[in-house]
Amino acid sequence: MGNTFGHLFRVTTFGESHGGGVGVVIDGCPPRLDISAEEIQVDLDRRRPGQSKITTPRQEADRCEILSGVFAGKTLGTPIAILVRNQDARSQDYDEMAQKYRPSHADATYDAKYGIRNWQGGGRSSARETIGRVAAAAIAKKILQQAAGVEIISYVKRIQHLEGVIDPDTVTQTQVEGNIVRCPDADCAEQMIELIEQIGRSGDSVGGVVECVARHVPKGLGAPVFDKLEADLAKGVMSLPASKGFEIGSGFAGTLLTGIEHNDEFYIDDRGETRTVTNRSGGVQGGIANGENIILRVAFKPTATIRKEQRTVTAQGESTVLAAKGRHDPCVLPRAVPMVEAMVALVLCDHLLRQQGQCGVL
Repeated sequence: MGNTFGHLFRVTTFGESHGGGVGVVIDGCPPRLDISAEEIQVDLDRRRPGQSKITTPRQEADRCEILSGVFAGKTLGTPIAILVRNQDARSQDYDEMAQKYRPSHADATYDAKYGIRNWQGGGRSSARETIGRVAAAAIAKKILQQAAGVEIISYVKRIQHLEGVIDPDTVTQTQVEGNIVRCPDADCAEQMIELIEQIGRSGDSVGGVVECVARHVPKGLGAPVFDKLEADLAKGVMSLPASKGFEIGSGFAGTLLTGIEHNDEFYIDDRGETRTVTNRSGGVQGGIANGENIILRVAFKPTATIRKEQRTVTAQGESTVLAAKGRHDPCVLPRAVPMVEAMVALVLCDHLLRQQGQCGVL
């Protein structure tokens, strides 16, 4: 239960952090789409651990294997299974956590729900689970790009009190990948890197905000009431590990405006298309895409597993303390960037296929 996402483009992820591997089964991918492991690997490399001095030092190549659903470089329309094998697990680092619950982690709640948990690296609650999402989204992105020219770009907007000045309408992937923190504001990025290094040396962690823009999203994607586009986007990104908040368009700042200040007035552009003068709606109105850029933000908490000593309890209900061992990101934000892109791509691809199925047109 709870391991499958989507309606027509359905993904089911599997695996634990320190098990044999992690991966995904994708059902509903259209046939005859050109795809290769090398294309999928591009986004997995952006997500993998050990890629810079401000991420976890765990060394995983995260090389993907396509096990089914692709023949001669094209999708068959049948389920696509993708596997990434774990290679650099150090389960002994988690021996103490077999009995001690990590504060603000999933240890206690998994025990409460299942009566058993894989305590090695967090098991299913580890961010390694997102490998399957990112792999599936590489295919979803290609569908979106070929069908409608959709472009999805995420970047680090803020880390703790440091916030970059970034224009979501013009930011480029090259700018995002121009530094290890993935903040397109180069001056702010330097300060962010320094802060993360300082926090990491102290054994603590910090959080922040990832912003995402989806451009050229066709009008009409989304559905009334319970399947509103922003509702599905919220569910998608809020299912990511460490996510704690979601905004779209003006978000919470919009509550400070009046109706006349907040409304997006309409006009007809030089191609005869209905557009909005402003985009405080964030590209979605009434739960349906209006053709403007979809702009959303996701808040991520500080990494829960830290090396500082904290009060906790054991699985037997005894008070104790824990200073966690293991290799963990002092800040999840740089590696969360491709994860946010992945969930946005999965939602948009699913709604694109649903729109084609229901209305027959984009």
